[in-house]
Amino acid sequence: MKLLWLPLLLAASACAAEIPRGTHVLLRMVNSVNTRTAREGDYVYLRTATPILSEGAIVVPAESYVQGVVSRSRQSGRVSGRAELGIRLETVTLPAGKSFRFAPRLASVDAGDTGQQVDARESAIKQGGTKEQDLQRIAITAGTGAAIGGLADHSWKGAGIGAAAGSAVGIATALLTRGREVELRQGMTLDVVFDRTVPLE
Repeated sequence: MKLLWLPLLLAASACAAEIPRGTHVLLRMVNSVNTRTAREGDYVYLRTATPILSEGAIVVPAESYVQGVVSRSRQSGRVSGRAELGIRLETVTLPAGKSFRFAPRLASVDAGDTGQQVDARESAIKQGGTKEQDLQRIAITAGTGAAIGGLADHSWKGAGIGAAAGSAVGIATALLTRGREVELRQGMTLDVVFDRTVPLE
């Protein structure tokens, strides 16, 4: 008699499977995406780097496929405007082949030394500013200009003129150079979070 109930219990358990609200999961990029070439509507492919658990049971195994789309892509500007990449995650496909719609939001990104970070309010990845690099560039060109001016004129006056010219070149270069782009390379990881429960049935 107990054996007759086993299939029913298993079926009930399968129907009750869900991704609980507040669950975090790590996703790994399968393809590479960057704001230099990405366009709205481009597909983004990932895999779950960690399993998703519900009440101690695995409901979405690691290495399940996740598909999303680029919701917006803004290239870094020359004078102003930082690069920004919006990603909307849409489906997860289990190893058995069954797909489910879901919509977790981005929580964080494995940025490394790129300076990019997640804007949780917009579920987008934004590039950090280049102020420090710009100041370095200006200082280097100013120093080079001072050295050249001093050697050419053999005086502090020449060094001052060279420094001013070098600074002007550095500022112009900083203004005409685009900032860094947002780039999600193959193998990079994203942490996403579910704001609502997702039934897997």
